[in-house]
Order: sequence, then C-alpha cells, then structure tokens
Amino acid sequence: MYRQDYAQLSIFADLDGNQLNQLSPFIQECQFPKDYEIFEQGQPAEMLFILLTGEVVIRFKPYDGPPLTVARIEPGGVFGWSSALGRDVYSSGATAVQESTALCIRGSNLQVVCTQYPETGNILLERLASVIAERLRSTHTQVLGMLTQGMDADAECPRRNSSNDRK
Repeated sequence: MYRQDYAQLSIFADLDGNQLNQLSPFIQECQFPKDYEIFEQGQPAEMLFILLTGEVVIRFKPYDGPPLTVARIEPGGVFGWSSALGRDVYSSGATAVQESTALCIRGSNLQVVCTQYPETGNILLERLASVIAERLRSTHTQVLGMLTQGMDADAECPRRNSSNDRK
C-alpha cells in the first residue's frame, strides 16, 4: 500500500504529504489468513494494527470464564493498542475471522515518531485516544448486556449496607 492510500483511513485523515512521509518508514503491511490468531491475550504487546480489509475479532478471557468477544474490527478500525499505551502485554487476543490485511506499526516506533515529529505524533495520539475511548464505551455496553442477559428484568439487585444506607 502506498502512503497516498493512508490518507483514506480516518486515523490518518487530514495529515499532509509531509506528515505521511514521516510515518511511512514506520508502517508495514501485514496479511492474515482466515482464523489466524494475530496475537494472544498476555503475549508481549509489540504492534499496533489498522485494518485495511477483512474482519478481526477481539476476545477477552477472564480467568474464571470462557472468552468473551468484546469487539469486531472492520476496515479502518484500530486494534492492538496495548502496544501504543506502553503496556507490556496485550490485554485481549485478536483473531482474523476473514482473510485480512492491516497496516502494522511497532509501539516503539510510535515513540520515535512522537520524539522526531511531535506535531505528527500528537495528531496520531489524539486520533488513537478517540478510538480507544469509543471502544471502551462500546465494550462497557456489551459487558453490561452480557451481565444482565438471562436475569429477571423486574428483579432488583440486593444492596449492600453502606454508610449512605445507615443515615
């Protein structure tokens, strides 16, 4: 993929040619066959991915239950952002559920971009923060739905005694 195509992605929208040139050496294209496990939960967090084609499912495995699908990434979506947050390991796993292509950026290279090209780095981090915030809102709604699934909608949750209840 050539850098002119990067501008079509929302995370790179409005970057000028010079800024795209600054990013280009740090981006590579990665191909994933259907059912390929891109990374596992707990694996070292090294890469940030921007999906170009296909579909990727993000799953979280709680220690006491089965894996939960927390997101479906479609073209233009970003995943693997543990690496951009400086985390040691991925907090969830990612699997290509269709043959997929993504742009891959090492988390360490994001730091290089921010150091060498602060304006470009700041724009990228702002966009990434928006993506992360939206995903967290979406995940909250999905987890709440899973928790309430099968519960009696008319039943009330028992309340613990708190200092506010004793007044």
